[in-house]
Amino acid sequence: MTRIHIKAAGAMALGLSLIAAQLAFAQPSPDQVRAITKDAYIYSFAMLENYNTMYKQVASPNDPAYVGGFGQYRHYAQAFTPDNHDVVTPNNDTPYSWAWVDLRTEPWVVSVPAVADKRYYVQQWIDLFTYNFAYVGSRATGNAAGNFMLVGPKWKGKPPAGIKKVFRSETDIVLTLTRTALNGPEDVEAVKTVQNGMKLQPLSSFEHKTAPPVAPAIDFPPFDRAKARSHDFIGYLNFLLQFTQPPHPSEMALMKRFATIGIAPGKPFDAAALPPDTLAAIDLGVKDAQEALAAKAKVTLSSNGLFGSRAELKSDYLTRAIAAEKGLYGNSLVEAWYGGYVGDGTKLQTIHFAKGQLPPARFFWSITLYSLPDRFLFANDLKRYSIGDRTKGLKYDADGGLTLYVGHASPGPEMESNWLPAPDAKYSAVARIYGPSKAAMNGAWNLPPLTPVATK
Repeated sequence: MTRIHIKAAGAMALGLSLIAAQLAFAQPSPDQVRAITKDAYIYSFAMLENYNTMYKQVASPNDPAYVGGFGQYRHYAQAFTPDNHDVVTPNNDTPYSWAWVDLRTEPWVVSVPAVADKRYYVQQWIDLFTYNFAYVGSRATGNAAGNFMLVGPKWKGKPPAGIKKVFRSETDIVLTLTRTALNGPEDVEAVKTVQNGMKLQPLSSFEHKTAPPVAPAIDFPPFDRAKARSHDFIGYLNFLLQFTQPPHPSEMALMKRFATIGIAPGKPFDAAALPPDTLAAIDLGVKDAQEALAAKAKVTLSSNGLFGSRAELKSDYLTRAIAAEKGLYGNSLVEAWYGGYVGDGTKLQTIHFAKGQLPPARFFWSITLYSLPDRFLFANDLKRYSIGDRTKGLKYDADGGLTLYVGHASPGPEMESNWLPAPDAKYSAVARIYGPSKAAMNGAWNLPPLTPVATK
């Protein structure tokens, strides 16, 4: 009996210690709250940047960026101009098509038309985390017509006949940023034909079956950037997490840790109801995260490795955040290589590609210029916002190399064909290589430097 009592007492003591440990974990200290908040803010940053776009495009009928809700494309047949502010650092070579799909009820089928062999297009599919989880297009699936299926994290079943490939998303809501190459103003109608041949439909419609019950309507919280940059980011994150269930296996422990400061799928967040010391710790954690982001941004000089799938980015949430800050919805490296410059438009400078060192592109390449700090296209009299291998009238060097001019002042009539106009101030110029070679992807090939034009 004595031994039994001793064992029972020991078990009771162990149980009490476990309960105490759980209570301690459930009620973190201010320092722990601060540390957890820092990690949660960094984790959520890309998701909230994504939500800013989703709210405008899906939930705001009066917003110029509104696409019409879920399940339909909005095509832009013209190239971007300085007047378009839908997304920062837009490319001006491939008019965009946007669409958002709600996978809560059933899968959706993406149908693409046959596209001419010489025309590049890509459907980049992105989840709520901003991971690129699917690609349809010239590089990934070819230019033949086909049907592809998008399925959510909880879907179980077999695809019907006629489906070329199934893409599974970790989140119930996904979007596509689709790009179709435009070869000059006279090519607009051909681009429209490709775009209009793209189709989205629920699986039940594709199979001509009765649709399942409709999912509950979503109550979208209005996006407020100031709130998203404060302790109220938690409310936005909680809203988004309800569409990311179940959590990825690698994030189970992380979600439990976040839960100790009130982060949970669909959970309301009221900062005013928090104890003052807890709210103060959360505010300090937000500030810590913002400082970490700023420090990372200063040393992130290349976009290589910033964008990709979860398998490629793994648990590097800081990199995911910087990617969203520097260029939301960037392509994975295998699809497009990004590089660039920050320059001063008051000085005319050159970019010289030596013979045999032109950007190595399977499809095409370009350099697009943006004003700073807004990162939108720069308005100029030439209406030239990018320059590249498809620019008409481009003059190559006698040996096959190429010299481009970048600056506010024209290099003169002789070389104006090779001029990329810039503001009379700081600017950003982004180079894009579609279908990059291995040399570009592994760093064996790099952009040449900006070089000041010698003054006489």
